[in-house]
Order: sequence, then C-alpha cells, then structure tokens
Amino acid sequence: MTYSALCRAAALAATAGAALLTACAPRPAASSAAAATQLNQFATDSVRRRIATLQDERRTADLLPYLIRSEAPYRQAAAEALASVQDKKATPQLLVALQDPEWRVRQLAAYALGQTADSTAEAGLFQRLPLEPEAMVRSYVLEALGRCTSRSGLNALTRLPSSLATDTAALNGQAWGLYRAGLRGLTSEAAVARLVQLLSRPNPAGARLAAANALARTRGLNLAPYAAAIGAAAQQDASYAVRSGAASALGKAATEPTVPGMLAGLARRDPDYRVRVSALRAMNAAMYAPVKEAAWAALTDDNAQVALAAAEFFLAHATNEPGMVFLEKANRLSQWRVRATLLAAALRQPGEERAAIRNAVQERYAAATDNYEKGYLLKALGEDPTAFDFVQRATFAPNQAVVIGTYGMEALVAMRHHADFPAARYPEFALTLRRGVLSNDVAVMGTAAEAIRDPKLNLRRLLPSADFLVQARNRLVLPRDLEAWQSLQQTIDFLQNRPATPSPVAAAATHPIDWAVVATIPAAQRVVVRTSKGDVFMQLLVEQAPGSVASFVTLTQQGFYNGKNFHRVVPNFVAQGGCPRGDGWGSSDYNLRSEFADLHYGTGAVGLASAGKDTESCQWFITHSPTPHLDGRYTIFAQVVQGMDVVSRLEIGDRIEKVELVK
Repeated sequence: MTYSALCRAAALAATAGAALLTACAPRPAASSAAAATQLNQFATDSVRRRIATLQDERRTADLLPYLIRSEAPYRQAAAEALASVQDKKATPQLLVALQDPEWRVRQLAAYALGQTADSTAEAGLFQRLPLEPEAMVRSYVLEALGRCTSRSGLNALTRLPSSLATDTAALNGQAWGLYRAGLRGLTSEAAVARLVQLLSRPNPAGARLAAANALARTRGLNLAPYAAAIGAAAQQDASYAVRSGAASALGKAATEPTVPGMLAGLARRDPDYRVRVSALRAMNAAMYAPVKEAAWAALTDDNAQVALAAAEFFLAHATNEPGMVFLEKANRLSQWRVRATLLAAALRQPGEERAAIRNAVQERYAAATDNYEKGYLLKALGEDPTAFDFVQRATFAPNQAVVIGTYGMEALVAMRHHADFPAARYPEFALTLRRGVLSNDVAVMGTAAEAIRDPKLNLRRLLPSADFLVQARNRLVLPRDLEAWQSLQQTIDFLQNRPATPSPVAAAATHPIDWAVVATIPAAQRVVVRTSKGDVFMQLLVEQAPGSVASFVTLTQQGFYNGKNFHRVVPNFVAQGGCPRGDGWGSSDYNLRSEFADLHYGTGAVGLASAGKDTESCQWFITHSPTPHLDGRYTIFAQVVQGMDVVSRLEIGDRIEKVELVK
C-alpha cells in the first residue's frame, strides 16, 4: 500500500481531526542509514521511468496500454499518470479500470477520472459505487463524482444509498464529492443541508473537514438558517482545521444576530492562530460595530498573521472612522506589514486629516530601509489619489529594487480605481501605463497591461492602438517571462477585439525529466531550508513528482535559492519563496510539467507555483493548513516534517539563507 493510500485509510477511520491536518505524503522512515539512502523506485525500474516520461510528454495513447499490463504496479502507475495528463480520451479505458482486480488500480482510476472532470464518466462512476467492495475506493468514486457530476447527478450524490448510510468511507467520500461539486458552482438546498449534517459529530474527521471547507468556499450560500450548527463546529470541534473552515463559513451567516459575537469570541480566544485568522476574515462591514473591539485587540496578537488579518479587516470595512486614530495605533505597532496596512486604512478614511496622514506615510517611506516595507508603504499610498506624483516618482526611480517598482505600479492602478481620482488626470494615468508597458520590467509591464484591459477603467479610448504592447511583448523571453507575456497578449487581444491567444506552454522536450539526477535522490531525501526565522525540514517526494524534485535538487545544488526571500505570505494560506526577483514575477529559463499525484494539500504541503498547468518553474510555497482547493491543481513535491512553527512565523521579506540536502 502506498503511503498516500495509508493516509487516506487513516483519515477514513479517524474520529479526531489530527489525521487530516497534514498532507497525505510520505514521511521519513526511522532514522537509519539504510532508510535514508534507499533508492527511489525510478532508479532501478525502467518501466516506471517510461510511464513517467510518457506522463511528462502528455502522450495519452502510449500510456493506455499500461492500464492493461499484467503487473498491477504498472497499471496503478499508468492510472496515476493519466491524472496529470487530464485527457478525456482516456475516459473509456479508465472506466474499464474501475473493475480492475487490484483495488489500488481502481482507486487511482477513480482519482484520474475526477482529475479529467469528464461529465461522460458520471454514469460509470455511479454504476460502480454499489458494486465496489473496498471502502477506500468507494470514497474515491464519490469524490470523483463531485468533479464530474451534472446538476441532476448532484441529487444522487446528496443522498447516499441506505446500505452506505453509516459507512465511514462513504460519508467521507460524499462530503468531499459535495465539496468538489461546490467548487464548480454546483450546489442545492439539499446539498447544503447534508453538508451541515456532515459537519457535526460523530461523523468522521474527513467528512467534517470537507463539509467545513465546502460551506466556506461554495459561492452564493446563505447560511443564516444553519448558524447555530456551524457555530457549534467553529467553537467546539477538536480539529483546528474544521474550526477554521466553520469560522469562515460563519461569514455567510452574517444576518443571524448571534454570529458577530461568535466570531469575536473566536478571534479573541481560540488557541490556534489559524482559527483566529479565519474568524477575522469572516467579519464584514455589516457586523463592524459588534466585532470592532475584538479586531482592535487582534492588532497586537502574538501571531503576526492574526495581527495582519485584523489590519486587513479595518482596511476593507472601516468607514468614516477618524483617520488619525488609525495613524496613532499604527505608529505604536512594531510589525511593519501590519503597520503599513493600518496606515492604508487611515488613508482610506475621508476628512481633513488625510493630508497629514499622507505626509506621515511619505516620511516613513523615505526613512524605511527594508525594500518590502517601502513597497507596502507605496501600497498604502495607493488609497490616496493625491499621492499619485509621489508614487509615480518612486515607481520609476532609477536603480531601485525591483520590488518597489512592482508595488508602486500596483499602487498607481489602485489609485485610479478610487472614485475621487481626478478625471483631469485620466490621460496622464494612461501615459503612465504606457510607460510601464515599455519599462522592460516584467512586473511593471504585466501590471500595467492588465490595467489597460480593465473594463472599469475604460482606457480603450485613451490607448486605442496595441502597437506599443506588441513591441513590448516581442522583447520578452519565453518561457522565463511567460506571466508578463500572458498579460500583454491578453491586452493586445482586447484592444484588437480578437479571441484569446493560447499561451505558449513549453513542450516537455525543452526540459525533460533529468533521470540521471533522479537516480541520485534517495526515496526519503530530506532538505533543510535555513531561514532568518529558523530551520524548516522537508522530505522530497521524488517518487510522486520526479521531474519537479529533480529540478528543485539541481537548483539547490547550484545555490539558486540561497539569499532569496519569502515574497508572499498570506495568513492561514501559504508562505511562498524562490523567486529570483523577489516579487513573484521571476522564473527560471524553463518550464516543468504539472505532476498531480494522489497527494493532498494538508498542513505543511510544499507545492510549485505556476501561471497555469504545465508552467511550473522555481517558485514554491508551504501551506499553513489544509487547502484542499489546491488539490490536483498545483504540484506537491515535498512535505514539511519539522519546523512548522517556523513556517507560521515567516513574513514577507524573510530571508532564505540556504537550502541544503541532508540525510
């Protein structure tokens, strides 16, 4: 049994939430030299290398014969490979594989069908469900149905057959199926009611986690009728991840009078910082008065992510507050990102004090020595259109750090979105965007191009010709500058009234899996990421993502990551680093293909950032908590095994001192 299968089996049987709070990824064996140096499966098996190569090259027709090989491990590998390829041409053969004598093949065939999201698989999956003897496979079939089902099929997914009504595996699978359907916009009153039932004890931990996430992430729900049940889960569930998801869902029950008090209590008292973050994020403008004091208190929370979430609450929802109150509170805060966000909230408030606040922010910008703080101060000034000249000078100042230009252009665009941006300066703003497109800085170019095609800004009449965009696009180097290329090309298509141009995703032949490197990587290879906040140990998942791991190991051995920064930290979501520019717009000179093994984004999962399928490169992120909406969309190539306390403290600008392979 693979470790992924063991993890899912444990999750199905568990009654507490702990089994679901880490990604279902291999863990290091006991600390012995033999385990640390054990060869990975590709080092000695040419057939496995062949299957992985065909997956990398997206050759569906050549993978299908492996589904009927006599050796079950190869059938299993082929099914999992097709989950990355995501080609609907494989659907008929995958449906046949649902009847394979080996349950692990059936499990991964169901996973691949879900990844393919082919609605024609719906009937076959439903037919298989009552015939499937293996509990885990039943769970996979139900989750796959959520990715494939039609609106009419949702009704059947909502009502389990009576024979499965108390089946732990089926309850988990049903909850995850309803979650996957909800992400696709498929829901109903009956589905919501069923999810609320699944959220409560004594349902298994996996079902409760899926139900909480489904209620939190499915759009358009009014959960006020279920506020009591959701609030009970948010306050009482043993799993922080379930409490966190339920707290987020409470934001959709805001009209229920008891909800603001529940959220304020969670923000003040829950022992896990991730639940406190979720509670603060669930607060909205309608409940501003009753939760305000809890948000004030959270500004000085010991955890920086909680404090930032509180500042973001005020930025998003405070209106007609005295701006100087925010300024005074900001000046007493030591965490620069929280302080800058509260300064942005101060500038958003109307009144005669705005000029004094703006001057204070500009003075702080001049005195700041950290480029990320300077960037965030420009972001704060983006709330005040009268700071346009100051921010424009900072954005295009010569010989500055690239992150300042990135934040500066974003701030200029944010200013233009404000209702009080003076109409007389619209032409000047358009020329600023043109300057940005021609700047040769990929972040400034991409951000400016995106603004030009923003229908709310109505810039077509001021910039009717796409010639300067074509000129800028032609100077980009692919695939390194793919994200900027995408933004420029979309704007060219917009101005020329043309259909969207497909992105030029690099073929596998341009950067094939380096099997010589893969052969040197032990199955339980670990790395240590030495950061300015402490060390984080990760196990590489070479058997699940050989191409991604080979690239990461090669870059590590070259010292590529040494001295880089964490450029993106989203509270209770991810800490992201590895960008050579330090602002998220940097890349290597090659693309990797997505590797969607049967792994799940739990706490400490390490994934590769991308600009779309098969565009992965050098940037990676670590999740703070389970983030199942990323499953099967972003490659998981490693798992944190020690140092999650460090990950929880990482902030934008924290340094990656060194990344090293360790035994």
